[in-house]
Amino acid sequence: MSQPLIVPSILSADFNRLGDQVREAVEAGADRIQVDVMDGHFVPNFSMGAMFVTAVKQAADVPVEAHLMIERPELFAEAFVKAGADVVIVQVESTYSLYRTVMAIGEYGARAAVALNPATPVEALLEILPYITEVNVMTVEPGFGGQRFIKGSPDKVRRLRSLAPDIEIEVDGGIDVETGPLCVAAGANVLVAGSAVFGHSDGVGAGVRALRGAVG
Repeated sequence: MSQPLIVPSILSADFNRLGDQVREAVEAGADRIQVDVMDGHFVPNFSMGAMFVTAVKQAADVPVEAHLMIERPELFAEAFVKAGADVVIVQVESTYSLYRTVMAIGEYGARAAVALNPATPVEALLEILPYITEVNVMTVEPGFGGQRFIKGSPDKVRRLRSLAPDIEIEVDGGIDVETGPLCVAAGANVLVAGSAVFGHSDGVGAGVRALRGAVG
């Protein structure tokens, strides 16, 4: 398997220095940037609209994924693609029209991906797997940065890898130099990190390099 991708999440960034921090992450080797979108309904927090995708794209030439932790993502996916999102992730639990939403994201011109909450079994993906390119396995309950990694997550990643040998598996939540290698060993190949990158004591670039060194 090729080297895991490192995807910093700007949920933990200093928004007063967002452009500078995104550039620092990319210069240190970040493969793409994640924009976490929350509506205060699907998750108990509110954050970031499509304009943040545009801001990241303007700051650095880097792929951007928009993780829509929102109710009825089918109403908003197109706006995020138009803003520049290369990947749009929708929560399996957030819509009754998952197939239609996934197919629409592809028609808009982005890669379609889905995310699973910690209590959602991997078997919930059986019917949608042929139509997506990536699965985000949430390793914390979505809604807030800085949460503690759920210890059973690598086992879930392992089950998903057995079910879908060729798909990108992303892990998201509490990922750092200790938990990242556990997930990679289980079969994950995309690591989302917020606090471990943007909260690193030696700066954003050092956070990216530390995580890369731990899993490379």
